[in-house]
Amino acid sequence: MDLHDFDDVAENYDLYLEEMYKDVDNHAGFLDFYLDFAKEYGKDGVIDIACGTGAVLLYLAKHGIFADGTDLSEAMCRVAKEKANKEGFNLKIFPANMTDFRSNKKYSCAIIARSGFMHLLNPELQRAALLNIRENLVDGGMLTFNTFDPNPIFQAEQMESKDTDYEFRLEYTNKEGKREKIYNAISYDPHTQIMSGNWKFETLDANGAVIEERIRPLKMRQTYRQEMLYLLEMTGYEIVNVYGGYNKESADRPAKNVIWCVRKK
Repeated sequence: MDLHDFDDVAENYDLYLEEMYKDVDNHAGFLDFYLDFAKEYGKDGVIDIACGTGAVLLYLAKHGIFADGTDLSEAMCRVAKEKANKEGFNLKIFPANMTDFRSNKKYSCAIIARSGFMHLLNPELQRAALLNIRENLVDGGMLTFNTFDPNPIFQAEQMESKDTDYEFRLEYTNKEGKREKIYNAISYDPHTQIMSGNWKFETLDANGAVIEERIRPLKMRQTYRQEMLYLLEMTGYEIVNVYGGYNKESADRPAKNVIWCVRKK
């Protein structure tokens, strides 16, 4: 199982993400980026793949674009559906793997927001996902997804660390009104290019004592740009744009967010 498959993570995801990005938001502008992308390319339908708790789906719906959503995590889909219903939107949101999902229609626009693509842990799964998404797109349909440029300094540090070497990330108030502290630990395997880690959640009582601890795993794969160029060529896409951020910054230099915008050939 992955971090996002657990009910407690899905139910509190929006709450701790808000705290995590309160001061430094590496995803600043991402909602408007996807809104513009959907407006430009979504005339024949939009699907949000790895939709999580529905941040992009609801933002699009509030601006008149009613996209379908899918995520590998049933817990995330349930939370997204509950949020959509609460806002009065009857959206199609279904649990499925991006490597083999099927819908009753084809789309002109597919979105994999944030780091969803990076949860595919080997080139075979990445290839399978790209081919499957291609099958769910109309001819000339567009796909956007993110990677990041691997940082050799961080890689070296993570190669020396273990998935139990926890560092404090943040404190927030969970859905039940209790304070929680989150710690994470990350190690890196240069042979598989996989970052393996654990997130530790500590629930506190009114005096700050730990009354519950939960460990949730997380794995993501780092992909170099040259790999991605080859994968896209092999799976039948042409590159339309590559950005270094959600404000369409140049991708000429290494970037924390490499945003790929590609078209089905």
